[in-house]
Amino acid sequence: MSQWFELDDAEHTRGRKLPTKKVEKIRIKRKKRVRGKIFGTETRPRLSVFRSSRHIYVQAIADDVGRTLAEVSTLSKEIKGTLDAFKKVDAAKEVGKLVSKKLKALGIECAVFDRGCYLYHGRVEALAEGARESGLKL
Repeated sequence: MSQWFELDDAEHTRGRKLPTKKVEKIRIKRKKRVRGKIFGTETRPRLSVFRSSRHIYVQAIADDVGRTLAEVSTLSKEIKGTLDAFKKVDAAKEVGKLVSKKLKALGIECAVFDRGCYLYHGRVEALAEGARESGLKL
């Protein structure tokens, strides 16, 4: 038998697990730093972003009362069928526009942007720009 089979899993997969743990620690640290500085109210909710590999989700959260005022994603009924031809960045921009329209309908003009553990570029930036284009002040 070769020596490869005698190694335990921790030693054998060390090269693959280390970067993932390091990236996860960086994300947790970034999320705590960002989240510690912002707070949402009913008049100025926090726009919290979650990004998966295919979809993007955003919630308008009033932290003072502890409830979600509005939520939109690429899976929402209002825009699900129209996003088939879009790239992911363009779909995120449309999600930003739709959440802005929902908040305007509730009489909310301003919001605080919570990017979470994600860097402000790509789809996260496009979502914020879409919300700003529709008249929401971030």
